[in-house]
Amino acid sequence: MPRSMTAFERRETQGDWGRLSCELRSVNHRYLDVHPRLPEDLRAIEPAIRERIGRRLSRGKIECTFRLESARVSREVRVDWDYVDQLLAATRELNVRLHGAASIPATDFLRMPGVLMEDRPDMEPVQEAALALLDEALEGFVATREREGERLGSMIGERAGQLADLAADIRQRLPELSRRWRERLEVRLEELAQPADPGRLEQELVYIAQRTDVAEELDRLDAHVQEIRDVLGRTEPVGRRLDFLMQELNREANTLGSKSAALETTNASVDMKVLIEQMREQIQNVE
Repeated sequence: MPRSMTAFERRETQGDWGRLSCELRSVNHRYLDVHPRLPEDLRAIEPAIRERIGRRLSRGKIECTFRLESARVSREVRVDWDYVDQLLAATRELNVRLHGAASIPATDFLRMPGVLMEDRPDMEPVQEAALALLDEALEGFVATREREGERLGSMIGERAGQLADLAADIRQRLPELSRRWRERLEVRLEELAQPADPGRLEQELVYIAQRTDVAEELDRLDAHVQEIRDVLGRTEPVGRRLDFLMQELNREANTLGSKSAALETTNASVDMKVLIEQMREQIQNVE
């Protein structure tokens, strides 16, 4: 069955380092377009995130959002006093050169890069947890797309069946339509002052039959409908294949309408195009 391109999934985990959440959402897109939204501490795993998503999905605009709430831990304020002494010496020298105009408050010293020495936490456990959480979220995300895809596949298959029924009904009516054309032509010929040549009558009937023959279009419609049913049973992404088949079906329905020699076939052609458009709208959501 096909898979939908629209879905949402959210997963969350917690560790000594804090709380981490992962959200996946997708909308229709012609190709796979991944947009990771990561906190700075997880930037290093962006390539791995793209690679994991690419292994599971083939189409759709995917937003992958991670949020990290770090655990609060007590921190010791440590100052690089050697560095501060160097800054003070430079400040005194600056004061001499500017005649005392360069006085700097002590709090400004603390804001200078390198004055406060911070212990950087080890982010590897968080990054590993993020990738594991992504894998878990992807499982649920793909399952959601498959459930929605099954519903879409049922709707597409139902309309394809209605299309096949219309084609079968036209095929069944062809002998009756041909008979009606012959009777109509004979009536017109009888209205002529001069009697018609029987050979000429047969030539006109052959010409009309060739011009209005839709058997080939009906055969191709049946073949395309069967291909749709076969495609819906595949496990790989089928959206592009189905979209191509809609183009082929529409071409045959248009030809059927242009060759129409009776109101019945004209109406059937219109009904077919309505069904094809309904299927096309659903296929826009198929991966």
